[in-house]
Amino acid sequence: MTEQPFDAQTSRLLQNHGFDPRTFESLRLRLREGRAGEETNRVSGAVAPPANGDITVLPAPGTSERRALGELGNAAIAAGEVGTVVLAGGMATRFGGVVKAAVEVVRGHSFLDVKLADVRTAATTAGGRIPVFLMTSFATQDEVDRLARAATTEAMPVETFSQLISIRLTPEGDVFLEDGQPSLYAPGHGDLVAALRRSSVLRRFRDEGGRVLFMSNVDNVAATLDPAVIGAHLRSGLDLTAELAPKEPGDRGGAPARVDGRVQIVESFRFPPGFDQDSIPIFNTNTFVLDAASIDRDFDFTWFAVRKTVEDRPAVQFERLVGELTAFLPSCFLSVDRDGEDGRFQPVKDPEELAKRREEIRKILEHRGVI
Repeated sequence: MTEQPFDAQTSRLLQNHGFDPRTFESLRLRLREGRAGEETNRVSGAVAPPANGDITVLPAPGTSERRALGELGNAAIAAGEVGTVVLAGGMATRFGGVVKAAVEVVRGHSFLDVKLADVRTAATTAGGRIPVFLMTSFATQDEVDRLARAATTEAMPVETFSQLISIRLTPEGDVFLEDGQPSLYAPGHGDLVAALRRSSVLRRFRDEGGRVLFMSNVDNVAATLDPAVIGAHLRSGLDLTAELAPKEPGDRGGAPARVDGRVQIVESFRFPPGFDQDSIPIFNTNTFVLDAASIDRDFDFTWFAVRKTVEDRPAVQFERLVGELTAFLPSCFLSVDRDGEDGRFQPVKDPEELAKRREEIRKILEHRGVI
């Protein structure tokens, strides 16, 4: 880079969190040459809604099919084959600078409290050991580390690993500065596989007999570790299971679509202009079951140029999204309930959304015995 060397604190953060100067310079060049923007973010190929048979529906509670899947999942948990990953990174900006994992969601319980209580319940029910891996960022690591140390038990060991780090750019491709220092950011949950491997978490999990990882966002506490979901994944025989929920008006997110005949998650901003996204009535909840062996390799994820406003100035940051794994791995697309006692999608991005969803979240968690 042509700028002055970074100060010691910035250099230390970059080194500790896996900053890749070569990738950064490559992306920077793309931006400067006009090869990074809305059009280059779009998926290539023929895009169509999913066909009949592309989506699997999770059987209703109480049915023989659901019980059979639950037994299959509980057997895997009892055998020590299941781990959980909770995405607790990001920039800690939407709750007034408080790390979201530590924010109270219901009755004295933080988001992370609820996630861990759910795993403890699943481990107790199945009689197994379930490790928990918390993906942090440079902005959330200290607080999440503290919470993890206090929560770990023999049946539920909890540890953290950090996602990567990068530097924001101006629209012209220069380093974006805040208070005279480079503006750092966490470049999206597409870091997951690279971060799991870089930290050796994935290798150790596999060495200890781990087979599948259940991944969810820390702010979606309705995405509990249901043995039936694990069972559905195992029964599919595929490398990845993506949970999908019905769309509601105003929803914009990744959705399952056929790209050149193959189903994968396509983010809303990647659909071709004019594609009727309402023709796909379900979308991605960012809850996945991942085959540990299948994700233990390099993936050529797309870097998406994302326009942001930082300190009332335009900035650009490049991000990757974990849903793109479905473009590389044979995947099961599992339709689940969004609301109600079996609902699995109650995301909370900010305090206003928390106030709106808190009562529904409480009912779901009480029904499942998590709180």
